Amino acid sequence: MPSFKAMIPLALCVCFLVGSVTSQLTSTFYDTTCPNVSSIVQGVVQQALQTDDRAGAKLIRLHFHDCFVDGCDGSVLLEDQTGIVSELGAPGNGGITGFNIVNDIKTAVENVCPGVVSCADILALGSLFAVTLASGQGWTVPLGRRDSRTANLDGARNRLPSPFEDLTALQKKFRDVGLDDTTDLVALSGAHTFGRSRCRFFDGRLNTSNPDPTLDSTYADQLRQSCQPGRDTFVNLDPTTPDTFDNNYFTNLQNNRGLLGSDQVLLSTSGAPTVSIVNNFANSPSQFASAFAQSMINMGNLSPLTGSSGEIRSNCRRLN
Repeated sequence: MPSFKAMIPLALCVCFLVGSVTSQLTSTFYDTTCPNVSSIVQGVVQQALQTDDRAGAKLIRLHFHDCFVDGCDGSVLLEDQTGIVSELGAPGNGGITGFNIVNDIKTAVENVCPGVVSCADILALGSLFAVTLASGQGWTVPLGRRDSRTANLDGARNRLPSPFEDLTALQKKFRDVGLDDTTDLVALSGAHTFGRSRCRFFDGRLNTSNPDPTLDSTYADQLRQSCQPGRDTFVNLDPTTPDTFDNNYFTNLQNNRGLLGSDQVLLSTSGAPTVSIVNNFANSPSQFASAFAQSMINMGNLSPLTGSSGEIRSNCRRLN
């Protein structure tokens, strides 16, 4: 094992490389080439929410699943085509939706600024407005990403967090992509304060002969009733304020009402450093809002393509 002193130059080198990449992203990137891009994206997301309560959650999920596989490069949006095996075949991307919303945003942006705004940046901006239009706090989105010309199915299979994993596995996956395995993990999990989940992602916790002891029994009974139509039935991730971006996700965990096993382990894992963070966010909406904003920036800065790398896709589902 190398000594601590021997590791210092490597650590400094890695930090320098990360900083040199993310510093190329800037909130003013489109100020001259597409100055109205934010208002265009906001308008389309707002329109989508009028007919789809899940629109915001779909956009954040797409952004999350994009960034966890080779960085925030729009690869999750690619469908099977010559030279591309889509990441959508990975189990972690099962049932992922929202492509119609991304397509609508892309069309609206292309009508005003053709060939300028990347699909990866559309996911980042769409996630911002998913939160603010659900009464959440906004943040300044660094922009300037370009779109990948490749996809990584194996990466999607291996790197995406699973709703069935324990805390140790979740923490490793966050560390592996360069995110903090405590604050970033807990804050980004807080996105489950809105949206829905299919019953098949948590119904194993409802086994009456061997129920999950970390799940409130009354809530478990309610979930069994809700899931009776079938395993693909949708249930609110937050039973209290399902379409509002707030900190109730964390108070739900305190009451053993985390819907997914991967939610509840943040609090139920004895002695884990995530426990105090969950409690802090439950007690302070402002602390959660600030931490979530910073963690979204941290995630959005994961290995972006910039400069002449990649391309600006005219269709987010296909290479140019």
